[in-house]
Amino acid sequence: MKRIAVLQLVSAMDVQSNLDTVTRLVTEAAEKQVDAVFLPENFAALANPEPRVIGEAEMSPGGPIRGCLASLARTTETILFAGTMPCSVRPDGEPVAAPRVRAASIVYDASGAEMARYDKMHMFDVEVSDNQKHYLESATFEPGEALVCLETGIGKVGLSVCYDIRFPEFYRKLFVRGAELFAIPSAFTQVTGEAHFEVLMRSRAIENFSFTVAACQGGEHDSGRKTHGHSMVVSPWGEILVEADRGEALLIAELDVDRQQEIRRDMPVLRQMKIPV
Repeated sequence: MKRIAVLQLVSAMDVQSNLDTVTRLVTEAAEKQVDAVFLPENFAALANPEPRVIGEAEMSPGGPIRGCLASLARTTETILFAGTMPCSVRPDGEPVAAPRVRAASIVYDASGAEMARYDKMHMFDVEVSDNQKHYLESATFEPGEALVCLETGIGKVGLSVCYDIRFPEFYRKLFVRGAELFAIPSAFTQVTGEAHFEVLMRSRAIENFSFTVAACQGGEHDSGRKTHGHSMVVSPWGEILVEADRGEALLIAELDVDRQQEIRRDMPVLRQMKIPV
């Protein structure tokens, strides 16, 4: 049995105030003897008008956000799945052309070292019937191109972000690579979240007999944006293990990895696949 914490935030545009909130909640989560903590998408600066400025400060592990998270993981001795943050360099160190950045999802081990980085691949370029209406994420963020699946103390984890969840082939590829859990930090809009978030979370879990873990933004932000919230953890059988409403929240979930292996043995879909991925 593995024990995890999922943080739901209502992040502001100010980086330091968000880091103060993250520090408080991660510390509180660590006191509950968890093996890992999951943060939402854009946890450090939701809708900040200057992501390039923030991203240029995060070109190295010593940046204000990256340095804070490394220290937090080290002092709490907890694996930290750090949602996403703006970063103006690619994983290989090459610069991203201004004015764009990458939405980098970095994982820290319990010593504070960066053990993996996934850059959000699918951009949220859509029309939504809310107060913002038009979203063009690709104007601000350069998409990543590499899948990331890594061994951790809670199992093999496939990394993804928010809008990725609408692309089942993405998760099937991670499943084939051995993923047992999908991290899906999110900032779903209130409209799209109410319509689709739960069914997408449960579908990706059932299709791949994997845990889905989504730390979300949830509430009305100082930018005027409204996010759906409903952070949740879903079992490989499609059961919602824990779920928040809206507003700041700290969820604790127990992952029954033995039951997962039993399910995968009883219904061996990986061996039965007919269409190659």
